[in-house]
Amino acid sequence: MFKEFSLFLVGLQICYAANRNVQFSRDFSFGVATSAYQTEGAWNKDGKGENIWDRLLHTKPGFANGTNGDVASKGYYKMMEDVDLLNFLNVGHYRLSISWSRILPNGKPSYVNPLGVEYYRRLFRVLKQNQIEPFVTLYHWDLPQPLQDMGGFLNKSMVNWFRDYARVAFELFGDDVKYWSTFNDPYSICANGYGGSSLAPALNKSGEADYICGHNLLLAHAAAYHLYDKEFRKIQDGRISININSNWVEPISTSEEDKMAAEVQKQFMMGWFANPIYNGDYPEVMKERIRERSLLQGKHNCRLPSFSREEREMVRGTHDYFSLGTQTMLLAKSVNSPLRPVNLQQDVGAKVIEKQGDVSWGMRKLLVWIKKNYNNPSIFITENGLGTKSATPEDPERIAYIQSMLVNVYDAMTIDNVRVYGYTYNSFMDGFNWRDGYSKKFGLFAVDFTDPDRTRTARRSAYFYKRLCSTGNTSNVYYSGSWRRDYQN
Repeated sequence: MFKEFSLFLVGLQICYAANRNVQFSRDFSFGVATSAYQTEGAWNKDGKGENIWDRLLHTKPGFANGTNGDVASKGYYKMMEDVDLLNFLNVGHYRLSISWSRILPNGKPSYVNPLGVEYYRRLFRVLKQNQIEPFVTLYHWDLPQPLQDMGGFLNKSMVNWFRDYARVAFELFGDDVKYWSTFNDPYSICANGYGGSSLAPALNKSGEADYICGHNLLLAHAAAYHLYDKEFRKIQDGRISININSNWVEPISTSEEDKMAAEVQKQFMMGWFANPIYNGDYPEVMKERIRERSLLQGKHNCRLPSFSREEREMVRGTHDYFSLGTQTMLLAKSVNSPLRPVNLQQDVGAKVIEKQGDVSWGMRKLLVWIKKNYNNPSIFITENGLGTKSATPEDPERIAYIQSMLVNVYDAMTIDNVRVYGYTYNSFMDGFNWRDGYSKKFGLFAVDFTDPDRTRTARRSAYFYKRLCSTGNTSNVYYSGSWRRDYQN
């Protein structure tokens, strides 16, 4: 009886959030996001080098439904049109990434591509001229292939490679860019690209390669942070962090075992990267579980690398703000993990499935969890979005998703005293969606991928988001009727 009543209360909470309007303050920033590979196209134009997604999708044509990002949304050629659309939305910031191989075709600063530099320099300056703050990610999953050929994130030289690349970016673009992120979603980079096969470079070596990847990535992030802190901060007056993605994980039942499984899953997702940066080392439960299982598997060394004292101090504190990406909610069930095969999810000891229906209440829980575990940091939500199968302009589900998410953000701020300063919807427009190709549509603007010009069309959610950015209010007063006409001016 109590369980059924609790579920009823949760249902009321979801309904209440979806139908409430809240008012954000004028200094709360609303923006949108894209990434280079997903939208730019021009994969081999103007001196750009090959990256790991170019290689994967050109050599495995069945991947991503047989599609690729060679042309994508044609963003490389439509800069001014897209800035006009950003102005239409009235966003305060625009999160985007630099294609490493567009400015350093070989991955190293021995050759800097002037056409790639000019493209980004012009883009950042046009954004600033239009009072749109660029939030720039240095690495959003598209490593130059020459560096992957030398081991990529499994090579400890990645620390120096990334620092050298970051130096080039800071020197070239730092006058216009005041918000930097080193890496986007390190969990996906390592768990799905090195441990799994769903993202490039698709090594599928879970339980070992993923942990090595994560270790070197954290050291590379710290190296870039300290470089900026020591040599560029006083001159450029910017901020730098790392974009950590994690979904909220809820136990599938009220059992203590499932509650523990949900907590361990969060520590293996967010804690893997946030804990060393905010608390100085990997989560204890992560170290203990992998150490114990490594010994039982007959390995002399723990599969999770350990930080030296010097490395712990190097990584700790390398954040100016908490850059958070989150999309949905997972349900976790405790399972007895066999010792074989060796993989990350077996180390966690949980089976997870994506929760169906409204997941927005997980946003508030996640924000409160971050506050509790990482000493109440300043949080900027840099990625949150809903993918749908439909390409039509009518997308009321996306509007409801954004509304419900923001109600929970507001409650976390006003009731739980979580310090949140901005929200970023992902994505600005439809683009290449990694393993799903073009089958999922995340954009406020639809892109016609059958049209050589990649025509953009505003969805209903774009008009809703325009009003949100202009007023800070989550109401959707033009939800019905001629919504295009209402916003025509």
